[in-house]
Amino acid sequence: MKGGGTSLLRGAAQPPVGLLWRCWGAAGCTMVEVTVTPQSSLADRPVQVLVRGLSPSQLVTLRASLTDEHGECFQARAFFHADGAGEVDPGRHAALGGSYSGLWPMGLFWFLQPDTLFRRLIKRDVAGSPFIVRLEVFDGLHLVPVPQDQALASCEAERWYVGPGTQRVPIREGRVRGALFLPPGPGPFPGVIDLFGGAGGLIEFRAGLLASRGFAVLALAFFAYDDLPRTLAQLDLEYFEEAAELLLRHPKVRGPGLGVVGVSKGAEVALAMATFLPQVVATVWINGTAFLHGNPLVYKDLRIPPIPYYAERIIFAEMGALDNSAIFSDPRDPAHSASAIPVERVRGKVLFVVGEADRSMNSKLFAQLAMARMPPESCRLLSYPGAGHLIEPPGSPLCSVSSLRGAPRPVVWGGEAQPHAKAQEHSWQEIVQFLEVHLGPAATMKL
Repeated sequence: MKGGGTSLLRGAAQPPVGLLWRCWGAAGCTMVEVTVTPQSSLADRPVQVLVRGLSPSQLVTLRASLTDEHGECFQARAFFHADGAGEVDPGRHAALGGSYSGLWPMGLFWFLQPDTLFRRLIKRDVAGSPFIVRLEVFDGLHLVPVPQDQALASCEAERWYVGPGTQRVPIREGRVRGALFLPPGPGPFPGVIDLFGGAGGLIEFRAGLLASRGFAVLALAFFAYDDLPRTLAQLDLEYFEEAAELLLRHPKVRGPGLGVVGVSKGAEVALAMATFLPQVVATVWINGTAFLHGNPLVYKDLRIPPIPYYAERIIFAEMGALDNSAIFSDPRDPAHSASAIPVERVRGKVLFVVGEADRSMNSKLFAQLAMARMPPESCRLLSYPGAGHLIEPPGSPLCSVSSLRGAPRPVVWGGEAQPHAKAQEHSWQEIVQFLEVHLGPAATMKL
């Protein structure tokens, strides 16, 4: 924390439990204070924001802002009337308007939006630094930031993506590339492989949060990272098998089975891993497909041909962004049967997580087609009306459209802010519980 304070997640000396961190406003406004408790927390955990010292019924604007690692600013604001005690607590008082309305205790964090169009809030350096969220309270209605605005009070909150003692280990062994996150302690911990989608590269924020829940998590890259292929020509399942064996060999990883979490193209890979790799006993599939698309899957003597993408069906949506939902052919066409992942061979359990407002693909249809071929006891569906494609841990604001590596224009992901936020909160708890049930209990971290 700036100014010599001590972070609850970083630093040897820790303040007493329940201590409120106070940051006072400018001279003449010292009776007003805004606090966040705890001041330092994991990004998927709730905090309490509280404003004191206002006049009863005073109209104020609360603003949250952060600057990401690329210098992009994200902001949310909400308008409140103070209660009879001169307090505003978003957990007790409904927002009248702004970036959201209604009773949302975490609304100032969950509804952050970029100042620049098409930016997605995503933490890259998950182990080295937190996001710093600045919270400010202004007198009256502040619709847009003005340079001469003077906050009545302000404070900062640290939002971390790894807990204290969590270790990040770069992985460059054999063909496998990624980063392994290990909780503190001797273990052994249940093992999970974490996969993202068509942007490629290495994305680690979900792995860091899962490790902070007590799992040993391998954030796995499979193209466009390090010396891996720059583009995805095929899905070589032996690469993912090598990654699974590497994870299970680690002395701090508890076998014999492991879990896989994947979104979008990563969900397609995760379902293939669950189908063919006996090491995979628990799979979380988030808004993906149940067929090979664009790239064949190869594994030993097996080759599953892909359904081609029909790029000529792309629609230019709002603000010129690309709506790709129509590039997927109807998977129920008998001509595509050879491209189906043979999920009837799955021996473990699969949790399907669907956003019904996904504008990237008809993910609910793919989930239903897969489940129809699986024993009912082996799968479960979580389907969320109003949620979009990028269902992530709570604390990740809705990204309904953003730039994507390799795409000539921004891509539409879909979703409505409030139902999407609820879907992220509920599904995250379900995902963690699912992994614990089928992999064994994870380490407990009290943060």
